[in-house]
Amino acid sequence: MFRKVLAGLVLFAVAAAVALLAEPSPNRAPQAAPAPAAIAVATVPARMRDVPVLLSGIGAVEAFQIVQIRSRVDGTLDRVNFTEGQLVKKGDVLAIIDPRLYRAALDSARAKLSQDKAQLASDEKDLSRSVQLSTQRFASQQTVDQLTAKVDIGRALVQADEAAIRTAETNLSYTTITAPFDGRIGISSVHAGNIVRANDQTFIAELTQVDPISLVFTLPEARLPLVREAQKAGPVSVIALDHDAKEPVARGKLSVIDNKVDQTTGTIRLKATFDNRNDALWPGQYAPVLVEAGVRRNAVTVPTAAVQRGPNGLYVWIATPERRAQMVAVETGPSHDDETVIAKGATEGDLVIVSNHYRLRPGIEIEPKAKPVAATDAAGRT
Repeated sequence: MFRKVLAGLVLFAVAAAVALLAEPSPNRAPQAAPAPAAIAVATVPARMRDVPVLLSGIGAVEAFQIVQIRSRVDGTLDRVNFTEGQLVKKGDVLAIIDPRLYRAALDSARAKLSQDKAQLASDEKDLSRSVQLSTQRFASQQTVDQLTAKVDIGRALVQADEAAIRTAETNLSYTTITAPFDGRIGISSVHAGNIVRANDQTFIAELTQVDPISLVFTLPEARLPLVREAQKAGPVSVIALDHDAKEPVARGKLSVIDNKVDQTTGTIRLKATFDNRNDALWPGQYAPVLVEAGVRRNAVTVPTAAVQRGPNGLYVWIATPERRAQMVAVETGPSHDDETVIAKGATEGDLVIVSNHYRLRPGIEIEPKAKPVAATDAAGRT
């Protein structure tokens, strides 16, 4: 019994000692919490430069010219001188329709002309003799009048024969189908041996001019003044991009601004012309475009990755001389080469933070570095 009482007293004394040690002494100051470590960030100075004003649009490639190769006369398609997808030159013979009937019609018209010319020559001689006899009163005026009318009819027949010859020559020429311009042949719908007619709905093939080539695109109507102002300074360059809108594939010139704005969409259509010797563009192809609408001189720019979007708009983080992070609201202009124009907010020389945005808070201590911090760049986060 005595041992149990003694053990209890010992435990009580130990607990009291522990509580006493844990209680802060009124004469001893509390220990300060360790200061948080400075956040390593990459900084880039805002710089002043000339920035091209690039307007983004979306369009589709169109053939510069397009024509459906059709027959203009009836007959058998004797030969097809092209292969599908072939590049042809202006004047190349593409197809031949059986010309025999049309050649025979031409020969007949020529023969008729010869016949009527011979008859006209005979009538003219008769008229000439009758006029001479009439002056000597050996022929009546009625005979002269009849021969005069006969000569006039003969001359009209000759004119009709000449017109018939021109018609026959034209129809015969239609039996040889030639390319009206340089271009590329599409997939053929009619093959040699088939009967073709002038009123057929089906065409033999389609020819498209692909060099030069056109690109029709749209821009917001608010951009129209910029484009028209750029036109006053000279030809306006248009850059066609790949499907990802990252790499340029062709460079051309703005050729046409449509004569009206589409009130439904608030956009306006424009057309650019491109040299296409390397077949970089293809008719019907979707293509993002950039229109070079001038240059903004002495603009303050920062890396596009530094521009963040928050509830109150756009902003950038700036490293202060005291090595603190400062949030600055900005107004931006056009972007080019991964840099964005700052119209308002930042000034030349400001150290703009381009990494670790998600860890920053206004006034937090930072450790600026000249190069980006690997694997910690969170520029896309806000």
